[in-house]
Amino acid sequence: MDLDAFTAVHRPEWDRLDALASRRRLTGAEADEMLRLYQLASAHLSTVRSLAPESPLSASLSTRLARARVRFTGARSNVLEDLAVFFLFSLPAAFYRLRWLTLTIGAAFTVVGVLYAVWVASTPEVIPALGGDARIRRYVNEDFINYYSENPAASFAGAVWTNNAWVAAQEVAFGVTGLFVPMVLYSNAQNSGLAAGFFASSGKLDVFFSYILPHGLLELTAVFVAGAAGLSLFWAWVSPGRRKRLDALAQEGRSMVTVALGLVLVLFVSGLVEGFVTPSALPVWAKIGIGVTVLAAYWAYTVLLGRRAVAAGHRGDLAARDTGSTLAAS
Repeated sequence: MDLDAFTAVHRPEWDRLDALASRRRLTGAEADEMLRLYQLASAHLSTVRSLAPESPLSASLSTRLARARVRFTGARSNVLEDLAVFFLFSLPAAFYRLRWLTLTIGAAFTVVGVLYAVWVASTPEVIPALGGDARIRRYVNEDFINYYSENPAASFAGAVWTNNAWVAAQEVAFGVTGLFVPMVLYSNAQNSGLAAGFFASSGKLDVFFSYILPHGLLELTAVFVAGAAGLSLFWAWVSPGRRKRLDALAQEGRSMVTVALGLVLVLFVSGLVEGFVTPSALPVWAKIGIGVTVLAAYWAYTVLLGRRAVAAGHRGDLAARDTGSTLAAS
């Protein structure tokens, strides 16, 4: 088949399809005509692709059909509306649903950390076994404190933000295994407890908290939320209820992606605090006060907006028009 001749014969129909697709309003007759031309152009594209799938004509027809398809389907909402729904309903609802599991994980984390700190501070044999007095003194007096100020504040904040966001994303993504989240949380609790124990044994526990609390209150909360999201995925797989197992996992997975996106913003705030507030010359009470304030803002957002969003039927999932229908498992 001669593609040039084919184009010459059918170009008026394609141009008419373009003209109709570009109009703001269509009459009933024009809408019917546009649908007929769209179907005809789709058949033409199939013919062209069977002969020359990589030809300029194939690409041109695909573009024309895409424009017409957008004209048929239209835009469901604007960007500002989608952002408002996300921040006012979807995200707080997803956080709110995880609130009790978040607090439970936080309590378990604290217990493990305290036990390790007490063990280090009360057992003389521990410090020599973990590196000796000289190494621990260098860690307490220099390395721990210098970590927060050895790099420019902006680059340090960006580094801790991306690292923490990556850890949180892994907790959400691999939480379905049921093992990854407890492993990560236990490892972090252990490290935090050991560090606190080193400072306690040196009589400088106040220094430890003055550097940890400003950013750590919100940062650790984000880690707990990510752990709760991962475990929720695991539970949806283990106990789907009346839903099919894959449907339950998909529904919970979509909600937990909302959580992961929200945590990127939460950890951005904690990264700013860690980069600019923690190593600053502000009084300790002011630095901890900033940490308490951002943590209170998170919980106010979660509880106040989240309760309202959940009561309105939001879960952090996509809208029903985007997810499709599901059947209850028998």
